[in-house]
Amino acid sequence: MTATFILGGARSGKSARAQALAEAAGAARVYIATAEALDEEMEARIARHKADRGAGWRTVETPLDLVPALKAAAASVVLVDCLTLWLSNLMHHGRDVGAETHALCAFLGQCRGEVILVSNEVGLGLVPETPLGRAFRDAQGRLNQQVAAACDVVEFVAAGLPLRLKG
Repeated sequence: MTATFILGGARSGKSARAQALAEAAGAARVYIATAEALDEEMEARIARHKADRGAGWRTVETPLDLVPALKAAAASVVLVDCLTLWLSNLMHHGRDVGAETHALCAFLGQCRGEVILVSNEVGLGLVPETPLGRAFRDAQGRLNQQVAAACDVVEFVAAGLPLRLKG
């Protein structure tokens, strides 16, 4: 089992890096999408992502219940894109972020397959103006730290270039 965590900023190339790693790892691939198409712009983004992946991928859409989706896909190479939207969805729906994070990290510690997770590094910019923005930034930082600790490999992507941080 290898759990790989890919971090980066918006449009850094992290999803492309994760996809390339997944495609190199095996033929049976599952893409776990955490985004929801709540408007036309997001629908277009999702359609572009699907087109970029091409054939050979099975897509599972799960904005909230990530660990059950991971367990169901465990025999394949699994790419989760992304933990940032998953966290946002959890917070929006009032779910216990700490418990969900713990469940995810526990799964990563016992998983036997190849799992690649993508997340945004949101702590490099300005301090958000609103209490909700600060709470999200803080929760994202805690989530990223815990997932990084649970993963075998951690990479940071900037300008399309991966930098190995762990593993």
